[in-house]
Amino acid sequence: MRAAAILGLGCSSKDLKPFQADNSVEWRIGMPASGGEADAILLFGGDGTIHRHLSQLVKLGLPVLVVPAGSGNDFARALGLRRVRDSLAAWNRFCAKCANIRPIDLGIISAGENTSPGSESHKEYFCCVAGVGLDSEVARRANKLPRWLRGHGGYALSLAPAIFTFAPFPMKILVPEDSPAGECESWASRSDQPTLLAAFANTPLYGGGMKIAPRAKMDDGLLDVCVVGGVDPLRLLRLFPTVYGGKHLKIREVKYFYAPRVRVETEHPLDVYADGEYVCRTPVEISVQRAALKVIAATS
Repeated sequence: MRAAAILGLGCSSKDLKPFQADNSVEWRIGMPASGGEADAILLFGGDGTIHRHLSQLVKLGLPVLVVPAGSGNDFARALGLRRVRDSLAAWNRFCAKCANIRPIDLGIISAGENTSPGSESHKEYFCCVAGVGLDSEVARRANKLPRWLRGHGGYALSLAPAIFTFAPFPMKILVPEDSPAGECESWASRSDQPTLLAAFANTPLYGGGMKIAPRAKMDDGLLDVCVVGGVDPLRLLRLFPTVYGGKHLKIREVKYFYAPRVRVETEHPLDVYADGEYVCRTPVEISVQRAALKVIAATS
């Protein structure tokens, strides 16, 4: 068997050694140019590292094992890979039986005024959650922190000052209407209110363990959409801990629904972040590509 290892920021060949116990595996460092150059890929890093490689990983179509080694490891957590030893156990099982390969969905962000199918627009994959509003402002602030601090509560530390400076903004979230065959697709409003935060989730977790979308599944072909309306800053700060247990859905200002595709429009262009990385500005269309990536998971 041939395996390729992608080493993210702060990782080295020393991190790979525990995975090289099987001498029958032929290793190479770096992204393969084609699917014929490897049988599996190990990616050492966090959500940002995964995000930057998603497009090529989808093209290759090879099984991918994520080894949590970043400041944010929410995608690995969603796959049951909380620690390096979990990834090592998953790798050993894969080498023995190849029984724990799981196809999962990925989100797609299409940016530009015209985001209809076939149009010329910027498109980018994401694995965890895309966000607009307060979420993006917090991600922007957190990305300026030292790497070690980002991995130890950086999102929460960045949230407190952002809450008191970020005001609710007009936002429309539109979903496709059922249209008779042959007619142009039309959109129906699902949310049109002053909004603090809108999150479009492929996984339950983001921001270092927050269950922003506690009902999200990675193989249902749907985005879980969580919209937080106007909330008093002090009240929001008090309610913030509830998101770690997914209890924020009980708050009256929180709206939660599912959709295979949405269009997001704001009065003025706003930043869109996904997996903690800047992607583009609104307006955007966010959708799901089913079974876009094969992953080596803790279980099949």
